[in-house]
Amino acid sequence: MTAQTNFSDRHIGPSPADRQKMLAAVGFADLGALADAAVPASIRTARPLDLPAPLSETEALAKLRKIASRNRVLTSYIGLGYHGTITPGVILRNVLENPGWYTAYTPYQPEISQGRLEALLNFQTVVSDLTGVDVANASMLDEGTAAAEALALALRATRRKEPGAFVVDADALPQTVEVIRARALPLGIPVVVADLSEALPEGEIFGVLAQYPGASGAVRDLAPLADAVHGRGAQFVVAADLLALTLLKSPGSCGADIVVGSAQRFGVPFGFGGPHAGYMAVREELQRQLPGRLVGVSVDSGGRAAYRLALQTREQHIRREKATSNICTAQVLLAVMASMYAVYHGPEGLTAIARRVHHRAATFAASIAAQDVEGFEVVGEDYFDTLTIRVPSPAETTVAAARRAGYNIRQVDAHTIAVAFDETTTEDDLQNLLEAIEQRSFRRAVALVEPSGRTLAEGLLRDDAFLTHPVFHAHRSETAMLRYLRRLQDKDIALDRSMIPLGSCTMKLNATTEMEPITWPEFANLHPFAPIEQAAGYVELITELEGWLAEITGYAKVSVQPNAGSQGELAGLLAVRAYHASRGEGHRDVCLIPSSAHGTNAASAVMAGMRVVVVKCDDAGNVDLDDLRGKLDKHAENLSVIMVTYPSTHGVYEEGITEICAAVHAAGGQVYVDGANLNALVGLARPGEFGADVSHLNLHKTFCIPHGGGGPGIGPVAVGAHLAPFLPSHPLRPEAGPETGVGPISAAPWGSAGILPIPWTYIAMMGPEGLRRATEVAVLAANYVARRLSPHFPILYTGQGGLVAHECIADLRKITKETGVTAEDVAKRLIDYGFHAPTLSFPVAGTLMIEPTESEDLAELDRFCDALIAIRAEIDKVGTGEWDTADNPLRNAPHTAETLLVDEWKHSYTREEAAYPLPSLRAHKYWSPVGRIDQAYGDRNLVCSCPPPEAFED
Repeated sequence: MTAQTNFSDRHIGPSPADRQKMLAAVGFADLGALADAAVPASIRTARPLDLPAPLSETEALAKLRKIASRNRVLTSYIGLGYHGTITPGVILRNVLENPGWYTAYTPYQPEISQGRLEALLNFQTVVSDLTGVDVANASMLDEGTAAAEALALALRATRRKEPGAFVVDADALPQTVEVIRARALPLGIPVVVADLSEALPEGEIFGVLAQYPGASGAVRDLAPLADAVHGRGAQFVVAADLLALTLLKSPGSCGADIVVGSAQRFGVPFGFGGPHAGYMAVREELQRQLPGRLVGVSVDSGGRAAYRLALQTREQHIRREKATSNICTAQVLLAVMASMYAVYHGPEGLTAIARRVHHRAATFAASIAAQDVEGFEVVGEDYFDTLTIRVPSPAETTVAAARRAGYNIRQVDAHTIAVAFDETTTEDDLQNLLEAIEQRSFRRAVALVEPSGRTLAEGLLRDDAFLTHPVFHAHRSETAMLRYLRRLQDKDIALDRSMIPLGSCTMKLNATTEMEPITWPEFANLHPFAPIEQAAGYVELITELEGWLAEITGYAKVSVQPNAGSQGELAGLLAVRAYHASRGEGHRDVCLIPSSAHGTNAASAVMAGMRVVVVKCDDAGNVDLDDLRGKLDKHAENLSVIMVTYPSTHGVYEEGITEICAAVHAAGGQVYVDGANLNALVGLARPGEFGADVSHLNLHKTFCIPHGGGGPGIGPVAVGAHLAPFLPSHPLRPEAGPETGVGPISAAPWGSAGILPIPWTYIAMMGPEGLRRATEVAVLAANYVARRLSPHFPILYTGQGGLVAHECIADLRKITKETGVTAEDVAKRLIDYGFHAPTLSFPVAGTLMIEPTESEDLAELDRFCDALIAIRAEIDKVGTGEWDTADNPLRNAPHTAETLLVDEWKHSYTREEAAYPLPSLRAHKYWSPVGRIDQAYGDRNLVCSCPPPEAFED
């Protein structure tokens, strides 16, 4: 392969010459010598990666085209929560395919995330308006897991010692039922599936979930059921179709307490199951218990309205084992798409789409009735888009006939089928499908019949307005929509604008070639429950990718079903729990977690039915081995697992990891290695070889799936052979997991399968040597940054030889004590320099955790270091008294253009020092759209839907 076609040279930022300069700065002759010094010999792998030779970008796309061609995309009317939709071209090109949107990070620094936050607030408004309840969050992972979170929320809300059971509608989506069961089992919560068209089951209940419309298509009045549920002191949960809610009474108006569902049909393709934006909305009394991310409105330093994430968004990092959810991510990119679909169409357009879909279903129903064939009839009277149809011939034969005509429909039982129409359905589709399923012994013309009379009972219809905010009426032309999207994008800092040095988050290159295949129809337009033979390409890609990931990590088996890192954690812990139970040791429920661990670790352990015991860390940031031994002795009989992050959360290769693994195994426990920092291991060490039993992998970190502003993510779970029988499974897809599996972790069989071509392409193009070199350069970049910054900011933790792994922690605590300048001040001042801040105050308060990755070139690394060194000089001016401790560029950062364009400048520093602290900024300046945001004000005054335009006026 020539240098021009060697993708790894494009992915890895520093050139060979620049790498030599960096190596000289840290005192090593080559990358191998640095790796030998930094990575403990006890964990180094003895064999190179057994992966295919690297492909060029052209070759990789050509091979992927062949794989994609093995998928057969039919028109799918299967339904079950997944529907055909049309993505407006302006959204496809300018959001999904736009690095300004897909390379952004989670909006934890709200001043530089105002565009994303506005789009998410639009999403929350769409959900809140359509569901008719007060507060919606900024998206969930999918509908099934949102329903499982609703179960947990209902349990908390009832506050009874003996809460009883959770009741699920027999007409709920089958995957939702099974996700709820899988999540309830480790918590000891009974789940009762019942026909909610009849009376509620006897006994104590704390929550009831109804599907609206049902999986069968049936629509019924929810109000009597809500009254019955509330009469039993329980919470009423509704899983609702957003498009249907443009026509049907809102769940909130019928008495729902919690509403969940998916925004997939708002312009987001099937993607063989994901990623899609789930949602959750709650009545006002429950808003402070709402899991996931919640965008709210606050004010900035000038008193202007500004957006930010609300307090509970990362509550698992604060409450840890007392957290009520392990969700620390969302589906931001998909939520943005769905929100823009609503902005693009507006309430009138959405209603028109819904009416058209319903009319197609009604036409088909009328046409079936007109056939006058015994045993050929529509079941039920009220429906939105889905018809349940009895057929005289075997349903299997009817489904096969439809398939031959190019349509996938669903078999319900021996003589019943279901057909779910959608936005893409045409009259020709109705005609062709009717001819296919109307199987007569003689041929005759089959004609469509227009529906007559009522198609939905009057009492079921919506009579209130929704989406009245101007944003849903102001962007009707494509020109206006294009400019709105650009205006929001320009407010934000994404990876296409500058380096994002977030520790533990690995914001590396998301190459265009990796992204290109996700919009190919062969990958984007396949229903997750289409016959498996139609998905031969996906099966090949998934099988190959899972095999590659197993080889990279040293494990026996990988499942890509978990659609976030937190879900991968849960899947791994459930596998451990099931393994112990299979050996007659179900009492083992203690999970040891180091005090430095990511907050989701403890939250996931609690959700897996485990008791969390915290292990101390020593002054060097390593697991305290003496404390670990004491905890092992104390809990030996009940020890289930230890969860450790490696390299450590402090960015260090801990020397004692093999000793930790051996000690835990000797006590009868399993070892879980959090894969958040795998970018420091690939090609150098394998967790499955140095003692771990299970890991989750963040494909949105190490393997280049973009963060998308805070989602999508994929968190596959990788296990040793003894845990393989307990990987996630799926009731609708036996091929997706072992028969003895723990059940579904996500609603779709292979999770967010639609974006799996990204890591496949990355690994295929990097090859074994490229992957190892990427790791080595990531370690080099972190040590280079640490070496440049250490004279100015103490580097908190280092390993052997004073080296770090792939990230380093700059300690500002002493600086803060001496000058009053905080780590947050530095984070906000970096905005004036055009940078996203490093990870703020995690894992240690008052610090900045920096991860440069392998994709940033030397010029950008130096630009970032120069900015922080210049900020250190500014801090010194505060320390010496040259600048006032309360009035200085750091405390007042970020500076907006508006704050500088005032008649009278009242600060002790100059406008130039505020706006252009480095000369290079004159040529390329990012201007923050808002000043520093008052977080406390927003939490005291919670506003989580689109505020009126006057809120942004003086």
